[in-house]
Amino acid sequence: MRVKASFLLSAICLSVFAITAVGQAKRPITVDDFFKIKRTGSPVVSPDGKWIAFTVSETDLKKDKSETRIWMASAETGETIPMTSQGYSAGSPRWSPDGKYLSFISAKNKGEKPQVWALNRNGGEANRLTNVKIGVSGHEWSPDSKRLLLYIRDSKPHELTEDKEDDKKPRPYVVDRLQFKRDYRGYLDRFRTHLYVFDVSSDEEPRQITSGDFDDSQAKWSPDGKSIAFVSNRTDNPDGNVNSDIWIVAADNGDKGANLVQVTTNKREDTNPSWSPDGKTITYRTVTSPPETIWYAVNQVATVSASGGKPTVLTPSLDRRINSPRFSEDGKSIWFVIEDSGEYQFASVPAGGGPIKRHISGGISVGGFDLNGGTIAMELGKRDAPDEIYTFAAGKTKQITELNKKLLDSLNIAETEEIRYKSKDGTEIEAFLTKPVGFNPAIKYPLILHPHGGPVAQYDHSFNFWAQLWAANGYAVLQPNPRGSSGYGEKFSAALFARWGTVDFEDVDSGVDHVIARGYVDPKKLGVGGWSYGGILTNYVITQSQRYAGAVSGASLALYRANYGHDHYQLLWEQELGLPWENAEAWEKISPFNNVAKITTPTMWIGGQVDWNVPILNSEQMYQAMKRLGRETQLVVYPGEHHGIRRPTFQKDRFERWLAWYDKYVKGVKE
Repeated sequence: MRVKASFLLSAICLSVFAITAVGQAKRPITVDDFFKIKRTGSPVVSPDGKWIAFTVSETDLKKDKSETRIWMASAETGETIPMTSQGYSAGSPRWSPDGKYLSFISAKNKGEKPQVWALNRNGGEANRLTNVKIGVSGHEWSPDSKRLLLYIRDSKPHELTEDKEDDKKPRPYVVDRLQFKRDYRGYLDRFRTHLYVFDVSSDEEPRQITSGDFDDSQAKWSPDGKSIAFVSNRTDNPDGNVNSDIWIVAADNGDKGANLVQVTTNKREDTNPSWSPDGKTITYRTVTSPPETIWYAVNQVATVSASGGKPTVLTPSLDRRINSPRFSEDGKSIWFVIEDSGEYQFASVPAGGGPIKRHISGGISVGGFDLNGGTIAMELGKRDAPDEIYTFAAGKTKQITELNKKLLDSLNIAETEEIRYKSKDGTEIEAFLTKPVGFNPAIKYPLILHPHGGPVAQYDHSFNFWAQLWAANGYAVLQPNPRGSSGYGEKFSAALFARWGTVDFEDVDSGVDHVIARGYVDPKKLGVGGWSYGGILTNYVITQSQRYAGAVSGASLALYRANYGHDHYQLLWEQELGLPWENAEAWEKISPFNNVAKITTPTMWIGGQVDWNVPILNSEQMYQAMKRLGRETQLVVYPGEHHGIRRPTFQKDRFERWLAWYDKYVKGVKE
């Protein structure tokens, strides 16, 4: 109750209302508004280009759950129609190429495994197309609309029985893999995900076309429906490297994985294959940097003959990451997204090579996109509005959906400014500065430094609820992209290799100095906090600086060697720091726990109980040390939660606790 009361008190005291032209009062954003936002995703365009199907996720705080439905919008008028009903979640919308069906995956009925369902465009209820006991995790229509490509995990013996009570019995985990655990998945076994082909009009079981001790993903039908390209790491030891290649298997393959054609042989990641309209070429995303660059590497747009051979990198001079390469419908160019300097830009390159053209850039963030029937549809976000569905044509975007308009019209959205400043060594750093609602430059505001996760990620121009919430409660919010971030080239990102907490600390701390120098931030009222690598960088900040009045470290790391074999990053740890018993010094050098005695900032440690990405062990260690040292601290653990806190009531609790901690220690609000 204290947390909630503190939050409400600060919200009331700091509310600043704007009056619109029609006299309607706007209000600052609140915690509960997070659960009113409708989140769009997965746009897919109908074969005739007239309709866009997409997902809409909503949260019911009273029922303490989220639900995702399939919607459809007219590409011409923007008319939106919900296609699936309330009461269950549906995802992965797909149009059949003949335009007759809109399919999706759902565990529609209670106790049912996820199956493929289809809605007939002529109307009626959804029909279940598959009945796979273990369930289906993905699907793609064949070009003739007669077959489905399915992703199905190998069945464990007890999953094939009809004894439901036996299914509930606990069983021991028997592990013999090098990579033996994964957050959200648990302990890893040898039961893999493979490809199957299913005849929609037949009662026969899906036919398996790949097999082996490998996982298969990102599969795409060839235009003639005879072949399927997919991604898999089929090396001798998939757990011991970061390789993935593009393979092709015949759609009628009856040998469960024999007769595969290996299309790429690069030692790094080759992913996201897409066929040319004539079926002769595949475009894909490739990493050409040496293996030791691990996640700091950029990637490129490439093409290769469908029969294999030497690939062609189409963007060799682009020192940026790219996403989702797709051939244009005429096969003359390739569309893709560029991650560049706080933006996600929509771009293209000629299929035969040539200059890159950036079609959509500036203060936007382009997400997933699809093209069909002459229509290009995409998710597009801005700093002042959550993602909506847009179309792109003739160099211009057109907003199709306005699912959050009513909510946004009632809110006083804080202004966000894109800023640049010099770090300690002169390196230019980009950041986003969100100013308090009702900003007055004559007032000195408290400031929150909010590092992002990753570390190889970036803050961009999409809507950021955290920044808006803090700004609504009277805080200025600094969200920097320090070294280690993506979007600024491989050298900028790799500057953090085995040097966590060094130049990135200087970069974010210099940003705080820069904002203070502007004259409207109180240097005695500074807070810092983030999640994942944002929490890790928070640990570096408070062990190297005592000027922060309050900190929240979410899902962070402490004593790094203690995580070896406990989190799921064993391979990346080894590649960056070496084996912990051979190169202990490198591991200890960057462990914040070794400097815990230097922390004087009141700090709340927070995370999920079963997080195997960044285990709660770390927060427990830091909390225990601070408590032993007699420092002001608190530990918050969310039962049953993994790295991302998903339960709505826990999400609400996290927002309120975070705010209350800052209000108490940064603002000095009395309880």
